[in-house]
Amino acid sequence: MNNHDQTPRFSRRRMLQGSLGLGVAALGLGPVGTLLAKAGSGLGVSSGYGPLAPVRDRATGLALLQLPAGFEYISFGWAGEEIAPGQACPGKHDGMGVVGAEGDIVTLVRNHELTSEPGGSFAPASATYNPDVRGGTVTLRFDTARGQFVDAMPSLSGTLVNCAGGVTPWGSWLSCEEIVLDAGQKVRVSKDYVHEMTHSHGFIFEVPGKGLSRAEPLLAMGQMKHEAAAVDPRDGIVYLTEDHKPYAGFYRFIPRAPGELHRGGRLQMLRAEGAPDLRTGCRVGDVMKVRWVDIDEPTKGTDSDGGPGGLVRQGLANGGTAFIRLEGVIVEQGRVFFISTSGGDAGCGQMWAYRPDEGLLELVFESPSRDVLDYPDNIVASPRGGLVICEDSDQPVQRLYGLDRAGGLFEFCRSNVVLDGHRGFSGDFRNEEWAGACFSPDGRWLFANVYEPGFTVAITGPWRPGLI
Repeated sequence: MNNHDQTPRFSRRRMLQGSLGLGVAALGLGPVGTLLAKAGSGLGVSSGYGPLAPVRDRATGLALLQLPAGFEYISFGWAGEEIAPGQACPGKHDGMGVVGAEGDIVTLVRNHELTSEPGGSFAPASATYNPDVRGGTVTLRFDTARGQFVDAMPSLSGTLVNCAGGVTPWGSWLSCEEIVLDAGQKVRVSKDYVHEMTHSHGFIFEVPGKGLSRAEPLLAMGQMKHEAAAVDPRDGIVYLTEDHKPYAGFYRFIPRAPGELHRGGRLQMLRAEGAPDLRTGCRVGDVMKVRWVDIDEPTKGTDSDGGPGGLVRQGLANGGTAFIRLEGVIVEQGRVFFISTSGGDAGCGQMWAYRPDEGLLELVFESPSRDVLDYPDNIVASPRGGLVICEDSDQPVQRLYGLDRAGGLFEFCRSNVVLDGHRGFSGDFRNEEWAGACFSPDGRWLFANVYEPGFTVAITGPWRPGLI
């Protein structure tokens, strides 16, 4: 039974206030556009919370992270931990969101971006799509009063390459497959083994805040290399990013019934008037009129040669605009912000802002070099007025960045994960990406995932207004 009409809107704290900056003022985009434009110009440097130093994990005693003074953290949900009788937690921890809270207990759903790992589904049969494959989600609970991990359980499996996704206003998680395969396609899993797919992949699956997913693909939302999703609570429209190259589309899904995505709807790609290709050649402050073009066959995600890209080709043929490698997306105060992780003339990342009410699109940030920001990925609005950015670059050490309300970019957290046999893991994991950043409803805890070897951290400390 869907209780969407009686459920309060999912509420993130407001990040955008005021209207400053070239181009930003015209759209009324507030500090997020300003701070990103300043960072892109090299002017937005912030001291943030101060210098970083190694801090020991409250759970393991290991110095897994570098953080500012006064901040602490606890790791939990490690790969290999038991999540059901005889079932170990999978690895490759990726996108994640807070889907609910009861008192001090916060519930998160976390993606596992698995491809060729041995073994089939790790979830019960009722929550399994394709029993032959091992991607999916794990639901976790965390006690914010005690700062303790409570428990974890499998909630969806039999999916592939569950990358990012997004929370919904009705308290569920949209888990997105970042791969396109048709049933019958043969995939080389290892040097000696080729697997023939029994199911098609490249879809979105909904996971409830409590219990198990029905493991039913939301076909009308398209078969593509899905990355992230964000729901506008005002009308239920879902905005979708596609992590594809050399071309990617930015999409919206207009459901027949808001909050009931399984009932279908209409999938469209953004078209920026007079701008068929926005991968490069843009300037911060560029503003364009937008309309949307239909995707005629949402489940035709493969090209004629069987490869991915069928949807973006449909959209481009209908006049849609090309981006490249679209990643995180959030909806804040009626604005939709989304990341192109390798867009821009330097190939280091862009952030775009779409304002549905005016039908306008603006480039609010473009990294001029790796020294400013390299390959931004997942993003989340902070309750204190800033923005948290997960880094996924080829740098030797990966970071969580903060953008404060004054326009300053700063390093908040640095990976320090070097293991020597802990839980069976050994090696230098400092270059593994950050993913899944999200805040507890009270704003006291920042959750994030270290992709490999695979664990979640909950960070808390002396948060200050105007930062993250």
